[in-house]
Amino acid sequence: MAESIDIRELNILIEQKSSFVANITAGMNRVIVGQKHLVDTLLIGLLSDGHILLEGVPGLAKTLAIKTLSQLIDSEYSRIQFTPDLLPADVIGTMIYSQKDEKFQVKKGPVFANFVLADEINRAPAKVQSALLEAMQEHQVTIGSTTFSLPNPFLVMATQNPIEQEGTYSLPEAQVDRFMLKVIIDYPTLEEEKLIIRENLAGSLPKVTPVITADDIVEARKVVEKVYIDEKIEQYIADIVFASRYPDRYGLSQLKDLITFGGSPRASINLARASRAYAFIKRRGYVIPEDVRAIAHDVLRHRIGLSYEAEATNVTSEEIISDIINKVEVP
Repeated sequence: MAESIDIRELNILIEQKSSFVANITAGMNRVIVGQKHLVDTLLIGLLSDGHILLEGVPGLAKTLAIKTLSQLIDSEYSRIQFTPDLLPADVIGTMIYSQKDEKFQVKKGPVFANFVLADEINRAPAKVQSALLEAMQEHQVTIGSTTFSLPNPFLVMATQNPIEQEGTYSLPEAQVDRFMLKVIIDYPTLEEEKLIIRENLAGSLPKVTPVITADDIVEARKVVEKVYIDEKIEQYIADIVFASRYPDRYGLSQLKDLITFGGSPRASINLARASRAYAFIKRRGYVIPEDVRAIAHDVLRHRIGLSYEAEATNVTSEEIISDIINKVEVP
């Protein structure tokens, strides 16, 4: 009985604290047509302190989405256009000699912002990618002999273009694992396309004003951590990740030769954290299996290694995750 009262109180708390979600969503919808899934995943990343990797053809509002989100939250935004000649110092900053003061001074790079858009991250060489990924993981940057903390909240949204392979440096599998979510952006529907044409021909995009501060996001994260995850849901999350490692234990022996490696413990942690954030967005104080299923593809698609056999038969990680979700017993 005491537990049910706690859940009731938690629901009331989350009902109050999650009211800004509707304001952010409304603001995003004013600027971006459709792409509801993109908006949801941006909020999940923001509320669970995770970074997002977006993959999609050019022109699907990836850049516009994060820029709009940073405008809705009173915070700093920076964009880094990744190119093959970029250096780590161009991202994190460097030491510059001041003739006036006759000493070296720190010049901070564009990574020092609340929202960082790493545009076409796979165009930069490994050194630059690792400099950004280290900043993402450690939430700090060392320039010279001084270590600087990055602002809070700190969200990196990296985009990569799946079309061109020439002149690109694909992210190593181990480094892709640093991203909490990998989101695939698809084309808009026919009706949405017509609306996009109409809005763009009408002139400038609608202006949005801040509806929340960066400090409010930090407070909201503390509330998200209170969202209740039952032991059965924890078991369900662990089963999904274990089924990606040992499919034959879960009656999925047909997947055994298609997977070279499954989700790491980071997959389980991020699945739980993202489920909490999703429940918060839905204004609920507890996680249900549908929350886990809703974000499983985004959390796992870049954490499952496909064998040559899978690639030869055109089996995708999407299909493997769907098979796992459909097979693992729901609590």
